Amino acid sequence: MDIPVLDGNRPLIVSDVDEVALNFLDPFNAFLQKNGYELIPRSFKLTGNVVSIAGGNAAPSMTVSTLMDAFFAAQQKWQTPTIGVVESLARLSTVADIVFLSAMPPKYFAARRALLDEFGMHYPLVASESSKGELIRQIHADSEHPVILIDDMIYNLHSVKKHIPHSMAINFMANDTFRAMAPDPGEDVHLAANWTEVTRLILRHISA
Repeated sequence: MDIPVLDGNRPLIVSDVDEVALNFLDPFNAFLQKNGYELIPRSFKLTGNVVSIAGGNAAPSMTVSTLMDAFFAAQQKWQTPTIGVVESLARLSTVADIVFLSAMPPKYFAARRALLDEFGMHYPLVASESSKGELIRQIHADSEHPVILIDDMIYNLHSVKKHIPHSMAINFMANDTFRAMAPDPGEDVHLAANWTEVTRLILRHISA
């Protein structure tokens, strides 16, 4: 895993990929349906909500993991950018450094890199299943400039706040249905429903 080396002279924006920069839940459900399963939005998680189309039984966690691995291997056939992300990141890149941090097995790095590049999102990418807070602290390298994490998972946002207390945490998930079921992220986390709101929050923060 290569940690990008930045000069630290600008604010740092770290963006998650799945459900933030790239649609995940809708294409994953389409992939599941091609393979005899479907995703039923009953709660804010995957395990227990992936069910067999034939029998309606919830897929075991091992089966869900296997399906996710197969999906990530074929991600270039399924995933597309979330609405507004390409334009928003291009705008934000004029005032800040941008890094993608994807909680995905590193073995799929090349496929993800190619997919992001296909849509013109050439920003540095880190693929790791380690703590995001610790990784962002390494990337940030104690720079005096603002650091912002955009993520759909609250534990990642809390992790960055733990490791970099002055950081800004933005909770964003492109899928409206699952976003409505997400738990309250707490007072230290900003909520955004789309990339227009994400961009507005960030620009206001770094210009303060």
